[in-house]
Amino acid sequence: MASMYDTLVNLLVDRFEVDRAEIRPGITFEDLEMDSLFVVELLVVVQTELKVKIDEDSASPRDTIERAAEMIEAQIAAASSAP
Repeated sequence: MASMYDTLVNLLVDRFEVDRAEIRPGITFEDLEMDSLFVVELLVVVQTELKVKIDEDSASPRDTIERAAEMIEAQIAAASSAP
């Protein structure tokens, strides 16, 4: 299975038409000219694709792609360990 970072990059490229060449772990959503509305939309897509509940306030435009992937992984791990 691909890492969450790779999954997130693929969603950005395939669903939101972000240029793959611009994406790297340390780049922020702001650097990619994506605002808070975009981040919420991205999280909704992640929830739908990965079947996991993610708090819409979990990420912001100032977060890096890597940080967002780590947050999503943590939320998936927390959901799978919940009773």
